[in-house]
Amino acid sequence: MKNPLKFLLPRRFFAAAPVIPVVRLSGMIAAKGGRLQTVLSLENCAALLEKAFAAKHAPAVALIVNSPGGSPVQSRLIFRRIRDLAAEHKKKVLVFVEDVAASGGYMIACAGDEIYADPSSIVGSIGVVSASFGFPELLKKIGVERRVYTAGVNKVSLDPFAEEKPADIAHLQDLQRQIHEIFIDLVKTSRGDRLRDDGTIFTGMFWTGLKGKELGLVDDLGDIGSILKARFGSKTKMELIASPRNFLGQVKQAGAVQAAWAGKAGWAAQAAEGAVETAAQLAEERSLYARYGL
Repeated sequence: MKNPLKFLLPRRFFAAAPVIPVVRLSGMIAAKGGRLQTVLSLENCAALLEKAFAAKHAPAVALIVNSPGGSPVQSRLIFRRIRDLAAEHKKKVLVFVEDVAASGGYMIACAGDEIYADPSSIVGSIGVVSASFGFPELLKKIGVERRVYTAGVNKVSLDPFAEEKPADIAHLQDLQRQIHEIFIDLVKTSRGDRLRDDGTIFTGMFWTGLKGKELGLVDDLGDIGSILKARFGSKTKMELIASPRNFLGQVKQAGAVQAAWAGKAGWAAQAAEGAVETAAQLAEERSLYARYGL
């Protein structure tokens, strides 16, 4: 028999299945993507995070992290925004690692009050890396002369077409040490005494979720559905917070593409530039994932 008071009393007086907002944070972390590529940055996830934390009756916010890393600045900005929203709305943050949360991806995962991973997930890589190529001998072989003019003796450093200078290398390594210390402090503050006293944690090494639990990098193993239902009840529902894809948005995007191709001048150059830029970023993202065997 239905409760006759159900239509008279406010909804809050009746038990309802908890709804947990879920935000996916995936991809290479960078401030800007190519024309055909979306990267993970504060700009493109801020609105989703704000919407998730604004859900009044949600007991927590769940974040799915799947990132091999990237920009340390964007990683920390996203971390800081998540923690600020959690404090503002007084909500717990539960992070679920998919394939990988490494380097900047793990920095973002540390925004969670609790971190869960699959036993085969990759976590860690708490370090800083810079990589490039050097071509000075190639220029000599093909008879090309490098010409660079600067105002400021240190305006150009680590030029891939010139011999490396010890002073430039030392400066880069000093920058890396500073960023590494910021990363280490963030992890220690976030994980606290859950971290195991192990000298390898901050060396840049990475591990499976199974080993990550042993080291204290994650709290437990499991998938998002099972963990949320065990935590909040078997009737718990998940609501994925995603960017709107309405009709007007599609028309606007189609119009922008059409306008770009219909331009009377420069459209071919712009298309080629966009293709090169996107290809370079896709290659960079692929190399980041490959670093972790993925």
